This record gives sequence, C-alpha cells and structure tokens, in this order.
Amino acid sequence: MSLFDKLRTAGSTVLPQAGMASARSHVASAVTAKPMNATKGGSSPGAPASTSRLSNGLKEFLSQLDGIGRGQLLDMGPARQTTLNFFIERGFKVYTEDLLITWKNFLDADEKQWRDRPAGSTGLEMAPAARAERFLETTLLHPPESFDAMLVWDLLDYLDGELVSRLVTRITSLIRDGGVVFAIFHSRKPEGFHRYRVIDAQNLELIPSPCAFAPQRVFQNREISDLFRRFRSSRTFVGRDQLREGLFVK
Repeated sequence: MSLFDKLRTAGSTVLPQAGMASARSHVASAVTAKPMNATKGGSSPGAPASTSRLSNGLKEFLSQLDGIGRGQLLDMGPARQTTLNFFIERGFKVYTEDLLITWKNFLDADEKQWRDRPAGSTGLEMAPAARAERFLETTLLHPPESFDAMLVWDLLDYLDGELVSRLVTRITSLIRDGGVVFAIFHSRKPEGFHRYRVIDAQNLELIPSPCAFAPQRVFQNREISDLFRRFRSSRTFVGRDQLREGLFVK
C-alpha cells in the first residue's frame, strides 16, 4: 500500500488540483495519521545509509512557529510520515507537494505533447520561461496567504532558473504575513541527492535518493537575498557539510 493510500485510509483528504493528475497535494489528519512501518528513513536493505545532522535552522523555524496554534504548513518534499506526525502533534494541518516529482512529470508530458503535435503545427512554446509559466498554472493552486509555514528543502538548487524566481514569487503569495519559510542551499555542487526527514526538534535525517535533475547552480548569498526580498527578515545557518539553511520570515 502506498503512503497516499495509507494516509487516505487513515482519514486524510486528498485535495483536488487543476491540470495534471500528478500535481497533487494532500492534507494529513491531526487525529488519525499513523506512523509508517518502514526501515529507518524508508530505505530498502542495501541502499546507501542515511545520515543525521544538527539543524539550527529547524530549531529556529520551530521557534518562529511558537504561538501560531493550529496553523497550516506546506511540505514541498515527499510525504514522510515522521515529518507529518512531528508537525501534526504540534497542531498543524500539513499539506505535501513533492515539487521535484511534479516538475519531472510536467516536463515529460510537455515533451510528449510536443512530439505528438500534428504535422505543420507549431505546438507548445518550449522556451524555459513559457514552460515555467505553464507549470505554475497546474500546481500550487492554493488561495493567497494559505500557509503559516513552508518546508522548501533544497529543491531551488535543482530547478530551472526561469522557474526558480517565479516559484519564489508564488511561495511569497501563499505565505501569510508573519509566516516562515525554511530552505536549504548547497555551498558547492553536491555529489549526491538527498531527501530530508524531521527526526526531532533540532535534527534532520538526510536520505540518499535518486533524482531526475542535476544540481543547476550554487546560489550566492546575494542571489538568495534577492529571491526572498519581499520577506522582512532572513537568517542563514552554515554547516560544515556544505549546507546552508535559510530562514525567511514574511
């Protein structure tokens, strides 16, 4: 049984999304969500070992969320039951949108539509900017100021440059005033790809995973500040493992 099926069985609601079927969000019930039966980090036997790291950014993220009460949080990585439970137990309604998978599915569908276009037809506009605009017409279709918090993880390092700025603009519109975004940036191009899982209030687990995209860039501090310029404050936490955690308060 897939994770989505487990969550649905547990009483969760699948939120409809316009456009592609793969561009889904789901919200986990604060009462009925149950832990997964899986090996640590969800890895199969023989898979590369996951690692944990102390996360000052996560600690500060949680500090910013104190006092919000029953808020709404969007996790833009894959649904990890331990992460869901961690925030559900703190009173949050948690939505998930695995944006890298959604982007990959969108690109595959876009390429297929281009290949299958009628003879003589110009078909879709395939310039990166046009693709980015079409993608955001199909995903993250929540009302403005829907969320108190977002977990963006390191996905901005892997997305097309034309999409990144538009995506951050969308993120900004979805966060309420006083809301907070937690993101991770690599200080140099990573040798491998990881997914992230919240272990506790100050530790993350890094889980080696396959990825359809190579890292696209290494953001400089000035570029990060420019992307999140509409947020009233920001903090960066630099680790010895070449990860920079960014915290942005709107």
